[in-house]
Formats: sequence, C-alpha cells, structure tokens
Amino acid sequence: MRPNIGIINAMIRITCGLTMLSWSTAKLVKRPWCQSYLWVVLLGAMKVAQGITRFCPITELMKCMPKKGDCCDIEEEKEIINPS
Repeated sequence: MRPNIGIINAMIRITCGLTMLSWSTAKLVKRPWCQSYLWVVLLGAMKVAQGITRFCPITELMKCMPKKGDCCDIEEEKEIINPS
C-alpha cells in the first residue's frame, strides 16, 4: 500500500478525525441509544487511520477511473454498433 496523500493532507485528516471522535464520544456518553453518534465515531476513526497510513481508498479509486476522453466516445460506439 503506497501512500497516496501528502503530509499536510494527512495532518488535516488526523486532526479532523480526532475532533470527530472526541465530539461523538462525548455525545454518545450522554445518549448511548442514539446510533448516529456511533456512525460519527466510525467515520472519525476511519479518518484518523487514513491520516496515519497516508492512504485513502477513495483517492485510489478516482485515480483508477478513466477520465473523459480516455475511452472511446459514445458517438464512435454508435457507429460501430449500427451496421447501416
């Protein structure tokens, strides 16, 4: 797993993730039955992990997706499919 985000981006992700974790943990202590705070805990933990490993799976997916103009255009495909 190669790092695909920079140092500054990683620091921002760690800071935001720890902020989300502390806020949602404090709210979860007051209302343990509310599951929306649990989702924020999971998202915050995920952001901290992304910052520590400097790897973001969404960024990796966006790099693998073909850009506009890389593949055949739709008009070219219509010409190939239509025999007339």
